[in-house]
This record gives sequence, C-alpha cells and structure tokens, in this order.
Amino acid sequence: MELSVIVPVYNEADNIAPLLGRLIPVLEGLGLPASRTSGHASWEIIFVNDGSRDATLARIQEAHQKEPRVGVIAFSRNFGKEVAIAAGLDYARGRGVVIMDADLQHPPETIAEFVAKWREGFVMVYAQRTDRVNETAIKRGFARLFYRLFRAFGEMPLPEGAGDFRLIDRRGVDALRAMGERARFSKGLYAWVGFSSVGVPFVVADRAHGVTKWSFRKLFRFAFDGITSFSTIPLKIWTYAGLAISLASIATALYFLIRTMLLGSDLPGYPSLIVSVMFFSGIQLMSLGMIGEYVGRIFAEVKRRPLYIVAESLVPAGGTEGAEAAPSAGSSTASAGAPATR
Repeated sequence: MELSVIVPVYNEADNIAPLLGRLIPVLEGLGLPASRTSGHASWEIIFVNDGSRDATLARIQEAHQKEPRVGVIAFSRNFGKEVAIAAGLDYARGRGVVIMDADLQHPPETIAEFVAKWREGFVMVYAQRTDRVNETAIKRGFARLFYRLFRAFGEMPLPEGAGDFRLIDRRGVDALRAMGERARFSKGLYAWVGFSSVGVPFVVADRAHGVTKWSFRKLFRFAFDGITSFSTIPLKIWTYAGLAISLASIATALYFLIRTMLLGSDLPGYPSLIVSVMFFSGIQLMSLGMIGEYVGRIFAEVKRRPLYIVAESLVPAGGTEGAEAAPSAGSSTASAGAPATR
C-alpha cells in the first residue's frame, strides 16, 4: 500500500459523501503506483468511527460498497479523537499516512503538496494554517498563549499553526505506534519523534456541515493535557512558590519582631488572620491538585487497559477480511470477540 488516509469521525454523517467526492479524485490524481492485486492506484481511506450516534457508520458502509478502498474501524464507544488517531495509525498499511478531519476544513487538495514534499525525502509534512480569521479574539489569544507556554515549558517547541492535518512516512508512523501512553497529545508526539519535517501553508475552510465538537472547556483541557504530558514544570512551580512564600514569611516575622521591640505589640487583627488562612489554604489545595493530576496519569498508565475497543471493522480493498492490523509494541487495543495479536 502506497498511501493511507486516516479520518477520525464523530457524528459526521452529512460530511462523508462531500469529503469522498473531493478526496477520491485527489488520490486518483497523485500518480500513485497501481496495486498488483486490483490494478487500481494503491491508496486506502480508513475512517475511525469514534462512537458516532448518527448515521455516520451507515454512510461509510455505503461508501465501502461503491469504493472497496474505503474502510472503517468502529469503536464500541466514544474514546476521543486522540485515541482515534492512534487506532488509525495501527490499522494503516501505507508507506505514507495522511491524517485529516472529515468536515472539509482540511482541504483534500493539499494532500498533493504533502506527497510532493514526501517524495523530496521529508518524513513529516504538516499543514500550517496561515490565518485564524474565523476564530474569536479570545480563542486566538489563548492559542498564542498556549504555544508560548509550550515553547517555554515543553520538552520541544511546536510549530505554530500546525495540527493533525499532515502526512507521515512509515518510519514516523512506526515510531508513533510504539508509544502506548493513555494521555495522548498527538501534536507533542509528532514533534517528539523528530525526523525531518516541513510545513505546507493552508487556509482553514468553513465546515461543510454540522458544528465543531470542541467546546472551550474541551480545548482548555486538551491544552492542559498537552503541557502536563510533556513537562513537569507545573510541579516545580509549586516548589518555587513554597520557597518564595517561606522566605516572605521569614521576612514578615523579622519585620514584626523589630516593630514589636521598637513600638510594642498591637492588637492582632481578625481580617488579616482570615485572609492569611484562606490564601495559604488555596496554595496548598492548588499544589495538591497539581500533584493529583500527575498521580492520576500514573494510575491510568499502570492499569494497562486497552487504549480502544473495536466493535466492528471493514477492511479496505487490498487487506485481508477478518485479519486486523496488529498493534505494535507499546500500544494496547482490543477487538470485540478477537483480541489483537502481535
């Protein structure tokens, strides 16, 4: 298989046909080598149905009947987009793997530029958005703040404007599949594996149908997961804060000692006592909460539950019906009725 396209979907029934209507002609026009078995261009499209509650799965199954190179992996429930991407990487067989969304905000025509850069020798070719005019000022501000914080505290910088829309060579795919962590932040993983990479500028289009599934709360949690997955600075902050508060308390004690020796003692104030107790209680609770976040991640990792569970699947043409891609070492999956093998 020359090229695989992974498309995570959640309640995207209305977008399946428009996406395939643009994506398939693009793949046919790439000049990919023909498959020895079918004689057609060697590509596959793998939808990862992340527990959709609408007719998404039925639409993909209909598309599979018309174009056998379209397949689907259906989860038993909603596991989240990051896990859906990991599942797609497990099942993709191509020498190159494209990851994109189904809502047509990622233009399929950009894949031709990806392939051109890939053929030049780049392992990671990512789409880099050139504008954020469709976003609110608050969202743009938080996006800039996130990238600055990640550059300052993360293990490696992230290319600003780069997302999941990208092409990854098989070497990069194999490296990503070896990472079985549960709290996944794919943007950070793409940067962490290294390899030669290049950005391709693109303009984010409007959604074809439906509304975004990313609320402000989910985006905030996603950003927090990203920073805590690639940095221990949030833990160190409370060490430095404790040291600073301790030094401030010593200085304050010396001040009151000298003041009492010179001017005598004053009647202690009730408001200042309450404020002090509340302040230090808040500091303690925040520090314990941050420690709890990291302990919770350790707890999730040591349980070693499957990263996802597949309820059913349709293998694209060129694969073997009933035989599912074996997850690499480090990943953990399970299929309904047929545990994944290695």
